[in-house]
Amino acid sequence: MASIVSIKNVVKRYTRGKQKVEVLHGIDLEVAAGEFLALMGPSGSGKTTLLNLIGGLDRPDQGEVNVAGQRIDRLSSGQLAKWRVRHIGFIFQFYNLLPVLSAERNVEVPLLLTNLSRSQRKKNVAAALAVVGLADRAKHKPAELSGGQQQRVAIARAIVADPTLLVCDEPTGDLDRETAEEILELLQILNRQHGKTIIMVTHDSRAADHASRRLYVDKGRLTSGEEAQHAAA
Repeated sequence: MASIVSIKNVVKRYTRGKQKVEVLHGIDLEVAAGEFLALMGPSGSGKTTLLNLIGGLDRPDQGEVNVAGQRIDRLSSGQLAKWRVRHIGFIFQFYNLLPVLSAERNVEVPLLLTNLSRSQRKKNVAAALAVVGLADRAKHKPAELSGGQQQRVAIARAIVADPTLLVCDEPTGDLDRETAEEILELLQILNRQHGKTIIMVTHDSRAADHASRRLYVDKGRLTSGEEAQHAAA
């Protein structure tokens, strides 16, 4: 199966004071179309940095980042912004909904950057809210929704433009266990029934159990589960 993500020898450094700190050390990664990958690791391991590179929110200092058939590390800022609209759906821990907008208007936001007509945007929004089970909450503002419902709105916003890839950064980190399970089951449905490729950063091994594969980021390097468990032992 073709790779949606192909990363080769990626290095990322940040400046802290007068020091250059290397966060990722020569990462190689292939993610197949239709895969649900969990990236695990302790805080500061580099997993969110890696996710941001895949989602086009950051750039590597070295190496290649190919996503959806595009060498995105070579794109200009303007090109990258247009590319993200077409290909990436973002799901974050804290929802990032606009409090003054209704659920349907929050979901519509990514479509405002496209050439879709108003009527087509409305149809896409209704379809996305139906997929996440919130068709009856379209007119509600975030403050009128539970945490789980807000995250469902955020997921609807992520899928409304039919992106190639969903990138999720601790999507259940702010939810209770029962609600988190519902969100993870929804992600599984998006993966298995709707064919969405998903990359999810999580600290939670129970969340990672919903993925089809898991990898560990440890001190800026990728390891398999077996390698990580052996190192811990």
